[in-house]
Amino acid sequence: MYELVLSSTPSEVIIALLKDKQLVELHKEPKDTKFAVGDIYLGKVRKVLPSLNAAFVDVGYEKDAFLHYFDLGPQILSLNKYIKRTREGKEKTSNLLYFKGEADIEKTGTMTEVLDPGQEVLVQVAKEPISTKGPRIGSELSIPGRYLVLVPFSNRVSVSQKIGNRKEKERLKRLIKSIKPKNFGVIVRTNAHGKKVVELNKDLDDLLSRWNNIHSNVQRAKVSDRVLGELSRTSSILRDIFNNSFESIHVDNQKLFEEVNDFIAENSPKKKGIVTLYNGNLPIFEHFKISKQIKQSFGETVTSKSGVYLVIEHTEACHVIDVNSGNRSHKNANQEENALAVNLEAADEVARQLRLRDMGGIIVVDFIDMKKPTHRKQLFNRMKEAMKDDRAKHSLTPPSKFGLIEITRQRVRPATEVVTTEVCPSCNGTGTVDASINVIQTMEGQANSLVRSKGLAKLRISVHPYVESYLTKGIFSNEKKKLQKRIGAKVELMPMFENEILEYHFYDSDGKELHLD
Repeated sequence: MYELVLSSTPSEVIIALLKDKQLVELHKEPKDTKFAVGDIYLGKVRKVLPSLNAAFVDVGYEKDAFLHYFDLGPQILSLNKYIKRTREGKEKTSNLLYFKGEADIEKTGTMTEVLDPGQEVLVQVAKEPISTKGPRIGSELSIPGRYLVLVPFSNRVSVSQKIGNRKEKERLKRLIKSIKPKNFGVIVRTNAHGKKVVELNKDLDDLLSRWNNIHSNVQRAKVSDRVLGELSRTSSILRDIFNNSFESIHVDNQKLFEEVNDFIAENSPKKKGIVTLYNGNLPIFEHFKISKQIKQSFGETVTSKSGVYLVIEHTEACHVIDVNSGNRSHKNANQEENALAVNLEAADEVARQLRLRDMGGIIVVDFIDMKKPTHRKQLFNRMKEAMKDDRAKHSLTPPSKFGLIEITRQRVRPATEVVTTEVCPSCNGTGTVDASINVIQTMEGQANSLVRSKGLAKLRISVHPYVESYLTKGIFSNEKKKLQKRIGAKVELMPMFENEILEYHFYDSDGKELHLD
């Protein structure tokens, strides 16, 4: 069972994907995002480097984008011709029916034979800017839809390898060949399995409409302008992963709610009722207990309920994950069986962490050593099974005799990072605190002033869960009652992991935040 929870802030939209209530993916979409994967730009070649068989292209980013010969695509000469004629006003239509293409370039050719410094070229972002590097780009344009991917200037039709049924593959290939226009290639996505011609034809028409937008925008675009933006991260995630196993989508913003509702209504009308607008008093991530999972999942150490824990370290070259058994053991099991049980449990968490943090490049996982080849094979199969839902391209090697599994995972954007440590607001990291500082006394004084000035019978206070525990549990369980008696109003404490340890806010009974005048 999948759920999607979307939290909108003034600067970004945070998207959480839950599987059986467990957080498996977290995406952050800045509202002014540029150079996202899939965006298409009109660029200008800055310089060609024969030694690298590559070129640097100005697309408006502070660092020039990198374009390798292998990323040009076989039909680059046809694309360049079409763009040049469109810019000159000679190509009046986006229809390629009568367009005479150029010969495909050789796989063993050189960049100097294709591009010249100062030449305009249409490029697509393949990898977002990472660290000190500019975007990685390509010129084999692909426009993805729900079921199909449109590839201009190609005539090839291919079907996703994840569709294993041979007859279904042949049906889809035959169907697409009968409806696609000339000089357009099509890649049939996994989601197309079992779909009828009406659905596929509608998706194809939508993609051709987007290609028409590219043609219109190229005519008047300036160098480094974006001529086609990828869908918002929200819509692109829905496009790629939405299926019948989704049971609910929760959104806390009216505009975002309408966007998601429109997408579901258009692509899956039977599921329209699963989208709900959240209007609760708590922040949406607190209500669905996602903030707590984020805090637990993004530290350097990730611990499971059984005691098994991972230590995750990131370097410029690769990511390293160390598996530890912690306090997990079975009295009736020997060391080899314990190691296998720990490794199998850790494999599931490793696969989840790769998706959750969107870790790419080279990942080395140091599992606990196992002597039996059958156990190592069992671990390898478990790791592959755990990663089968990962949409990023990946490959992994069998465990070595030292227990190492090496994974390569497609890196298209920076790994997701969430700060899970805080500098103490009382001592600012010095380790010493003035004895006069007492958050409870300060909070009580402000609460008392609010109750008296606004005539409140009930006051809601959001605090860090540690402070809430201090006031309500253990030997201090009567502190909340004392607080209520002293300020003369009923107090409702709202524990929030989004708060820093000594941070608190006041709300009235309707959820409106209160401030001292």
